[in-house]
Amino acid sequence: MEIKSSFLTKLTLGLMLAGSVVACNQNKTAGTSTTAGTSTAATGGIVYINQDTISLKYEYAKDMRKRLDDKGTAAKNDIGARQQAIQREYAEYQKGANTMSADQRASTEQRLQREGQEFQQYQQNAGAQFQNDQSDESKKLYDKVYAFTKQYAKDNGYKMVLTFQSGNVNLLYADPSMDVTADFLKKLNDAYAKDKK
Repeated sequence: MEIKSSFLTKLTLGLMLAGSVVACNQNKTAGTSTTAGTSTAATGGIVYINQDTISLKYEYAKDMRKRLDDKGTAAKNDIGARQQAIQREYAEYQKGANTMSADQRASTEQRLQREGQEFQQYQQNAGAQFQNDQSDESKKLYDKVYAFTKQYAKDNGYKMVLTFQSGNVNLLYADPSMDVTADFLKKLNDAYAKDKK
């Protein structure tokens, strides 16, 4: 079950939306500094964060990926064990089919067919459950980042927080003085560390 590309796509969309948050009419004075000595006046109250960095280094996102990886591995192992059990039963049936009566063969084949169908249904349900878990986790991540970004913008007097991601054609260039990724990530991880306690 591949989760990384889907997770990153959802995170990209979430951060792009969260990045467009406009602070609640709170302005800092023109000389107020932010990270790297940049002032909100110098950037027009618009800053950006590097989404690749947040995706890789935000502790909540790391924990989320670990939870999803663990669930995916457990589901894969469970499905594999069930599949092997059915294959063993089928092999046993093939071994002894010549010694069975026609009725025994027919009932065994029906049972094996039913078990195979039940296994396929179980496998589909497990995949759907994993996708639901992944979707729920992605929404929780989006909600956390969105709420934090809104407060971060308000606290720093930013009018807009954009995201930048390698290969993203929505933002080809931004002056490095507008990059607040390091400060944003530190505060985001600090907030998560407090929540974890």
